[in-house]
Amino acid sequence: MTQALYRKWRPRTFEEVVGQEHVVRTLRNALNSGRVHHAYLFAGPRGTGKTTTARLLAKAVNCLASDPAERPCNECAICQAINEGRLMDLIEIDAASNTGVDDVRELRERVGFRPNVARYKVYVIDEVHMLSNAAFNALLKTLEEPPPHAIFVLATTEPHRIPPTIHSRCQRFDFRRIPLDTIVERLERIVQGEGIIAEREALALIARQATGSMRDAESLLDQLAAYTDGGITVDVVRAALGTGAEEAVMGLVDALAEGDTARGLALINRVVNEGTDPRQFARQVVEHLRGLLLTRLGSEETPLHIPEGLRETFQAQARRFDPRQLARAVRLFNEAAVEARAAWQPQLPLELAFVEASLPPEAEPDRGGPTPTAVPPTRKETSPPTTPAQPAAPARQASQLGPTTRRPTPAPSRPTGGIPTQQPAPAAPPAEGMPSLEAFQERWSDLLQVIRPHNHSLEALLRSGRPLRVEGETLVLGFQYPFHQGKVSEENNRRAVEDALERLFDRPIRVRCELIPKGVKSDPPRPAPPPPQPPVRDELVEAAVRELGARVVSRVDNRRDAEGTEVSQV
Repeated sequence: MTQALYRKWRPRTFEEVVGQEHVVRTLRNALNSGRVHHAYLFAGPRGTGKTTTARLLAKAVNCLASDPAERPCNECAICQAINEGRLMDLIEIDAASNTGVDDVRELRERVGFRPNVARYKVYVIDEVHMLSNAAFNALLKTLEEPPPHAIFVLATTEPHRIPPTIHSRCQRFDFRRIPLDTIVERLERIVQGEGIIAEREALALIARQATGSMRDAESLLDQLAAYTDGGITVDVVRAALGTGAEEAVMGLVDALAEGDTARGLALINRVVNEGTDPRQFARQVVEHLRGLLLTRLGSEETPLHIPEGLRETFQAQARRFDPRQLARAVRLFNEAAVEARAAWQPQLPLELAFVEASLPPEAEPDRGGPTPTAVPPTRKETSPPTTPAQPAAPARQASQLGPTTRRPTPAPSRPTGGIPTQQPAPAAPPAEGMPSLEAFQERWSDLLQVIRPHNHSLEALLRSGRPLRVEGETLVLGFQYPFHQGKVSEENNRRAVEDALERLFDRPIRVRCELIPKGVKSDPPRPAPPPPQPPVRDELVEAAVRELGARVVSRVDNRRDAEGTEVSQV
């Protein structure tokens, strides 16, 4: 059986380790000076050399070469035994399969025995973050007082899950993602050694697909070498890995620059129907847009994934965009790449991202349907113009005046739910045709029903708020808690409420959220109690009042009695 390339080309000396020079240099200096620690923590992304470096460390500390600088020599019996995987003093443990405390207790019992052949017993625990808390506690005692002949190497891709008590007893080395050029150079050495014909651009595409993991890049190369007998080309890589052609990505970005929504959507569907992975295509679009953004901001380096024949086209394409538009498009397609995994229609997140990126920024606040040929006005422009005699700022100041300076207003026909009686008059009168506060209160449950099918979280947040007042073309909503007020004030949620209100009242309505002062209840509006009726005339009572000097005391309603309020009549 043929050995996999990533195992066949695994580094056998520290010099062959690529992309981790800071780790190699520190370990070599420790070996040369005889200052080897008893516990190490190797942390970093997958496929960056953590287990390989642990094996090299095990060879170096046990190598029989007389000169420490020549270790590991790969010639002595110890080095050859490790290379062949038969040294009993190198114990590799997969923590993902041995997570229990019993497994660690068994390790503790064996660690006390001296090595069979080598100078040190080296324990390599891979994916150590998978151990249970009890297992970590059992391991802690061994790391605190290790035997002199034992060295522990803990490898993990999630160092934040390692308990601080374990972390503090290890020397930590952070492994970094391997640069793209370094991976390409390594792949070129492998194809030369294996006699594989491959284009450099194809190797660059493989390296880009590996996202900084050397093991992933070598595995992809192994897969592609078996895919074709005619050599590895760019077209072969794209066909085997399901990546969209760079021409399709540039065509989509051209449609975005021209605002041609129909062409862009048709291109997305064509690419997906041809078998391209939507998530991978979204990542390619993100990378392309990011390259355009960097170029537009003054970077002279053209991304490596752009073929030579498209370099000038790429530069010209970057000049067609505004940097802010590119940044927004990168964000939208990056979200689409994440959402595509769970979407029931794979191309749907891509289509939505393209449509939103195609809309001009000025059109986002207003979804009321302006004519496509003109820049749609924002909601601020739909309100009546403010005359110089009545500026908006003084109106806001007037709303902050005390009760003694504001103009008296007639009492409402029923109390507004959650509005304190001390509130000043509205800063601006409702605009012409704007629904009244009572209308908003009456249709509040209808608003919740409109929002519920689309956004359950927003509907739950709105249940904690109430309409406070109407100012111009703005409905002011009140909330008792800053969290609720802040979440509804977010742009996406606020726009969703405005859209729902526009559907209910058939006109654009802006929304602003405020906090209700503490101590003021925000109960839903209740019908006002009926006005007190004059007492029924009773001749006996009248005689008692007239002859005995009695006084009549009556209570208006039970609810007011519960609050301790009495109404007296003589």
